[in-house]
Amino acid sequence: MHLIYNIGVRLYFLAVYLASFFSPKAKLWIRGRRNQSLIRLNGCIWFHFASLGEFEQGRSVLEQFKLLYPENKTVITFFSPSGYEVRKNTPLADAVYYLPLDTNENAINFIETLQPKIAVFTKYEYWYHFFDETHRRNIPLYIISGIFRPEQVFFRWYGSLHREMLGFVSHFFVQDENSKTLLQQIGITNATLSGDTRFDRVWANAQQPKEIGFINDFKNGQKTFIAGSTWPPDEHLIAELATQYPDWKFIIAPHEIGEEKIQKLINLLPDGSTTRYSQLSLLTGSEANLKSQISNLKSIVIDNIGMLSSLYQYGDIAYIGGGFGAGIHNTLEAAAFGLPVIFGPNYSKFKEASDLIALQAGFTIANEVELKGAISGLVKNDTYKVAGEKAKAYVAAHTGATAIIINHIEKQTPEA
Repeated sequence: MHLIYNIGVRLYFLAVYLASFFSPKAKLWIRGRRNQSLIRLNGCIWFHFASLGEFEQGRSVLEQFKLLYPENKTVITFFSPSGYEVRKNTPLADAVYYLPLDTNENAINFIETLQPKIAVFTKYEYWYHFFDETHRRNIPLYIISGIFRPEQVFFRWYGSLHREMLGFVSHFFVQDENSKTLLQQIGITNATLSGDTRFDRVWANAQQPKEIGFINDFKNGQKTFIAGSTWPPDEHLIAELATQYPDWKFIIAPHEIGEEKIQKLINLLPDGSTTRYSQLSLLTGSEANLKSQISNLKSIVIDNIGMLSSLYQYGDIAYIGGGFGAGIHNTLEAAAFGLPVIFGPNYSKFKEASDLIALQAGFTIANEVELKGAISGLVKNDTYKVAGEKAKAYVAAHTGATAIIINHIEKQTPEA
């Protein structure tokens, strides 16, 4: 199994290398790892995140470590360019790297150089050689906001190597009771039901959101529909709504913001009443004239990264993208601001989505007819306000995971 795993890792690298001739993202993946040089930071705390979403998910734990132990150096690694490129200059870390390819040599060199006191991985990403090396050196390794499902390789007859990886983990902090039970069934008992740290992160963000220029003028007291992390299948559905609800404003923050993607999205929306966010600062005229120009717009397309989590404060109903692809993006950011959330059919891996549906604060749709039906039901008698309050109460009730994790780690590894 070890041989198969090592061959698989190298084949993955070869596939990404070949893709890098055509894909900018794959090119960043290759170049980022090739060009980085590690700095020796003895005794650091190492946080690993698959991508940007996992960074936001584990951020509350990272921030607490920085607050409680400011003397400790912090290293962050990312697997994906979408995380690294956005957060490579974060003040929360003393160094930010791409996680090297998971080979025995890379793991030894990486951990030998950094000498971490502890390692914290968020939600998932199980890399055999990095886990084995931390275990061999008696470096505590924690999984936070972990979630497990029966169909995962750990629980299959052929998953012996992956079960071995689980054995290298010092402690699991899992999101739900089902995950803890699944681990127990394969002999893993070092798990605590902590909940999901995303609740802490989005709740804190909603209490002190950043004000975003121009958006109040654009909203101008009208009901506002915000679509976050959208992909083309989502955007085609939303474009139809913009025509059906002329008295609503629309803000769309696509997942990918390349020029071609942005222009295609703008072309879908009503002519003459849509602009991209970056163009708002280029408008000229008196203050009254500028406000008038902005308030007359019907739709804004967000063409930057990092604004979405604060945009929801201006919304009334939210649509979360990704549900027609690999899976929905973050519903909790919108729910924390008291917005009901709508999303596509691929949400089964996200417990909070199912919870919100059960509370009638979340709504799944599979086509244009269902989307229009969901909106119609929410708009009637301002039902969206009641649904939004349910969403907000749900988030508030599930905070507290960060404190559980920090307290446990302090007790288990006081020397760290």
